[in-house]
Amino acid sequence: MPLSNNILSFLFNMQLPFALPNGIDVLDVHKDAAVRNACTTFYKSFYHDSRPRHLLLGINPGRFGGGITGIPFTDPIRLQQDCGIENNFQKKQELSSVFIYDMIQAFGGPQAFYSRFYISSISPLGFIKDGRNLNYYDDAHLKNKIEPFVIQCINTQLRWGLIRDVCFCIGEGENLKYLKALNQKNKWFNTVQGLPHPRFIMQYKLKQKQKYLDNYLAYLQAAS
Repeated sequence: MPLSNNILSFLFNMQLPFALPNGIDVLDVHKDAAVRNACTTFYKSFYHDSRPRHLLLGINPGRFGGGITGIPFTDPIRLQQDCGIENNFQKKQELSSVFIYDMIQAFGGPQAFYSRFYISSISPLGFIKDGRNLNYYDDAHLKNKIEPFVIQCINTQLRWGLIRDVCFCIGEGENLKYLKALNQKNKWFNTVQGLPHPRFIMQYKLKQKQKYLDNYLAYLQAAS
């Protein structure tokens, strides 16, 4: 079965297996028909094969990237301009998506990058609190409850034949700490390599952006 079919089935059938704490809502856009169409076109375009890929894991989807398009680190602008997929989503920019697609273009473009890498998240479902993005680790109750869901999601995706010598963790703080602890218990990957989070780079280190792009490319090219 092509990888695209596995990815789409996974995305379209996700369910959070526990009740969320009061005031926190799940961000799952894959029930929306326009999102399903965009995801289907994207994954059929770049993943309709059985080639093994390395995995990059972010935190969880945010409101302006994957929380709109259903595709990790891909805002509606990048989906149309970089991936060539027309869409009617509101053309809002996500800083993380800007960095990731600058990196993808430097790698050789979406076709070259996505033929070697698959991007997902520790939690493929996002979270909202008080109208703002919430990282899974920012709420103690959520962080405690989410572990079985995270393990299930990673196990499911690894069954597709992803390469396990190294996993790239997008985020060098709490996300990396959490993934390394889980990897120690579950023995998924030989190595978990942390990468600075694109939002941190774009918000606080913009003048050094090229250095961070070069850093990403060095690690990814060495793995591919």
